[in-house]
Formats: sequence, C-alpha cells, structure tokens
Amino acid sequence: MQGLQRFKTGELKIVDEAVAVAEEITCNAYKMSSAEWRGHHYDIRTLAELTPDEIVHGPFAQIIRYVGRKSETSLKSSGYDFYKICLQDHAILFALRKFPELRLFPFTIYIVTHELIHVIRFTKFLQAFDASSKEKIIEEARVHEKTQAILRSAQIPGMDAVFDFYRAWQGPLEDVTDGDMDP
Repeated sequence: MQGLQRFKTGELKIVDEAVAVAEEITCNAYKMSSAEWRGHHYDIRTLAELTPDEIVHGPFAQIIRYVGRKSETSLKSSGYDFYKICLQDHAILFALRKFPELRLFPFTIYIVTHELIHVIRFTKFLQAFDASSKEKIIEEARVHEKTQAILRSAQIPGMDAVFDFYRAWQGPLEDVTDGDMDP
C-alpha cells in the first residue's frame, strides 16, 4: 500500500459526491425502494481504508465478498453476504493522468455504478460471485452494457469521454476478450 497514490482531500470530496450520485442513479434504475436498497449489504472504500489483500493493480475497483454477521449472534446460519467495493485510487488516478479527457467525477460515477450493478446481480442471484473466468468476462461485458444504458439517460457532463474510454466493452465479445484492457 505504501507508495501508491491516494486520493487527496479535494478528490475524496468529488469521489464522495460521485458515490452518492451513482447510488441514487442505480437505485432509481432498478426501481428499488430505500428499504430494498438498504437490504444490499455493501460498503465502498478507498485505498486509505483497504487492507493489503484488498489492493489490486490494473482494475479501477474490485468487489470482495465477506460473510457478515450481527454482533449479537454467533450462529453461522445468521450470516449474510457483505460486499466491499474497493476503489483503487492509484489505478483511477493513473487513468486520469494518461487520458486527460477523463474527469474524476463522471469516471467515478461510472466505476461505482458498474460495481453496484454487480452487487445487485450477485444479491438477486443473476450472476454467481464465484463464476468461471470465461463467465466473469461475459458478465463484465453485460454489466458495462447495463452501466452505459443507465448512465446515458442521466446526461452527466463529461460522461461521453468515459463512454469513449470503455468503448472496447461494446459490441461483439471477441473484441473484449482479445484485448488486454482491464475492466
């Protein structure tokens, strides 16, 4: 973790705002009540709050599944899936430097919306968390398609540059699996 670039205070404020927008857009897109939304057990953390095992190089975020349990019970049957969305500050900031047309706010909205769609699909059993590598690649293409469909209607300034950045995830799956672009 040491030496990896983290979000600065001003960037964290932008990320926080982007997370709030992504949650609202995703909740609305899936027509969930606030009670339903709270039923999805997840948390979103940045690099400063991640353990070394939660840090990856390449992807902009990853989801880790943990077993959650209310503190007043020790029974395994009371466990539930808890998903931790681990934002990878260093990868996001690297992409922003490498692709100057990208902006932190819309880019983070895209990343978080994408990960929230995964969480919804896992919790509704539309996709297995422990899928094969091939199925994970296919699922990535599906989730990118859903992410873009949701965000196109939101009309967020700067999102077109993000769509252009993710263009490799559109179209035939062969285009996605032949490249070495990280989702």
